[in-house]
Parts: sequence; C-alpha cells; structure tokens
Amino acid sequence: MSDLDLLTQSLARNVKRWRTERGFTLDVLAARAGVSRGMLIQIEQARTNPSIGTVVKIGDALGVSVTTLLDYEQGPKVRVVPADQAVRLWHTEAGSYSRLLAGTEAPGPLEMWEWRLMPGEHSPSDPHPAGTAELVHVTAGVLTLTVDGVPHRVPAGASATFEADAPHTYGNEGGVPVEMVMAVSVPPVR
Repeated sequence: MSDLDLLTQSLARNVKRWRTERGFTLDVLAARAGVSRGMLIQIEQARTNPSIGTVVKIGDALGVSVTTLLDYEQGPKVRVVPADQAVRLWHTEAGSYSRLLAGTEAPGPLEMWEWRLMPGEHSPSDPHPAGTAELVHVTAGVLTLTVDGVPHRVPAGASATFEADAPHTYGNEGGVPVEMVMAVSVPPVR
C-alpha cells in the first residue's frame, strides 16, 4: 500500500471515529467544518484525497490535530517520528512546502510544522477556531506574516505569536527562501 493510500485510509477511519466520539452526524460535522456532506462521505469511505485546507477544517471542527486525523498507529506514550515519516501536506512546483513534524492532544490539538516558502510565494489560511494560537520561528529569510490584513515582517532569528482566529497568510516577498518552524495550538472542542 502506498503512503498516500495509507493516509487516505487513516483519514477515513479517524474522521469517522472522532465524528462518532463527538456525537456529530455527517450534517453537523459538515456545518461545523464548512465542507459538504458529500465530501465527508467520500473521505469516510476513503474515496478521495482532500486538500490540506479541508483536513484542517475537519480537524478544527472535531477539535483534533491534523496529526491525529492522519495517524495510522496507536502509539505509546512517547512517539518518535523519524524524519522520513514527517508528512508533506502542501507543496508548490517552485519548491515551497509545509511538513507536519509532530502533533499531540494536550488538552487540545498541538502541532509542530516545518515550512519553506520560495521567493514570491504565499500560503493563505482561513481563520481557525477562537482561542487558536500560532507561534512561528524564522530560521532563514524574512517572513511576511499577514494577520487580518495587517502585514508583519519577521526576519531570520525572530519569532512571532498570534491569535489565529483571523484570516492569515504566510508570504515571502524577498529574494531567498523563507524557512520557519511553526507550532499551532487549538482549544479542545467543548
């Protein structure tokens, strides 16, 4: 089975598991996540490979991390994720990408990401649930972090934190790649 097949199967199983655990019908989850009922059915039947944006929306609606939705192992209390098993969830032809390095539920979803943005590229994000916080640390280049329409320059060596319940975009307006590590903390579903 390919990595993509494994992830599709894991996503199907985990979305259904968490939806059932939360007591959500397909219609309720569709409304909370802002995705169609038909898309959820295809996901739960492992018949589609949804975009990372769709997976993030579903995770936010369920109150679980993307890592939890894609996890295909029931891990021990300590889980080491080998470098070759970090999941690349977004990429462009120019070489930009994001990799989900690790995640846990503590008490809500907590994720750690590695990002590379090539010159001139941007990655927009829809607002996350209220109470979501993001931390970024730039290791190379200058990140243009735009939150709710206001741009902020974050140079290499600097860090930024922000409330991610507003539209936000990670951008590279410079001439060299931007590299950063990001942590995302989502509050638990109540």
